[in-house]
Amino acid sequence: MRSILSKLNSTLLLALRKMSSSSSSKYKNLEIENAGKIMTIGINRPEKRNAVNPETASELFSAFNDFQNDEDSWVAVLHGTGGNFCAGYDLSSLASAPECLLQQMKESNVAPMGPSRMCFNKPVIAAIDGYAVAGGLELALLCDLRVMEESAVVGVYCRRFGVPLIDGGTVRLQKLIGLSRAMDMILTGRSITAKEAYDFGLANRVCSTGSALAVALQLAHSLLRYPQRCMNLDRQSAYYAAYNAASMEDALQYEFDNGIQVVQEESVQGAKRFQEGIGKGGSFNVKNPSNSKL
Repeated sequence: MRSILSKLNSTLLLALRKMSSSSSSKYKNLEIENAGKIMTIGINRPEKRNAVNPETASELFSAFNDFQNDEDSWVAVLHGTGGNFCAGYDLSSLASAPECLLQQMKESNVAPMGPSRMCFNKPVIAAIDGYAVAGGLELALLCDLRVMEESAVVGVYCRRFGVPLIDGGTVRLQKLIGLSRAMDMILTGRSITAKEAYDFGLANRVCSTGSALAVALQLAHSLLRYPQRCMNLDRQSAYYAAYNAASMEDALQYEFDNGIQVVQEESVQGAKRFQEGIGKGGSFNVKNPSNSKL
């Protein structure tokens, strides 16, 4: 069964890449591809296990800013090349010029890992293989969903060298898996396998080794079928409730005010399609005839 799934995933990946038009030329350390409505952002420093240096951080920030502003890109997939997602911040950059780099970090809007202080307005999926550790784990936490290969590892490896989590790790990890489990990871820095990450709720999908990107693309493709404005407003309301709401009443009011925006635009149309028999019996074969622009 696994071999069949692997073949299907490989076929999907090849098909999407044939559809894509590369836009990597502006980046030295990234591979960017647009496959229909899906943008893939690949960290391309395999000799460093895709550790992020200041140049790569700036490129990641720019790439995600492009994604945010591109109405034709509805979902992004973040991955690494060469067998690893990201081994964190490139400590050789910090060791070689600490004062200059620290000053740059304080003055720049770009976080050490790049986009980690950004709040996206549409879904981002992480395709995790190999190591996603330290700052690499923080990049994975930035994403809405995480697809993790069964042989992949996550962990707060920077604990060993006195490097703090300053790219959202202490903020996002506890929201995703709870304070107790987050403390286990943050204090010990230990390796977390894909199975344990899935049990924690940190990984959303676990797949065979070598298939994370294909499975993430498949997941991204499945999100394209839905009315986009409604999906993204619900996404926005969930984040508001998790991070910004002052009270339950505030969260509920925000949800209503947010959701009511699309009732006339998308919900009425959807109700008419349901009345026509589309989607009955729980079917998800509900390709939307006129997806809203984001």
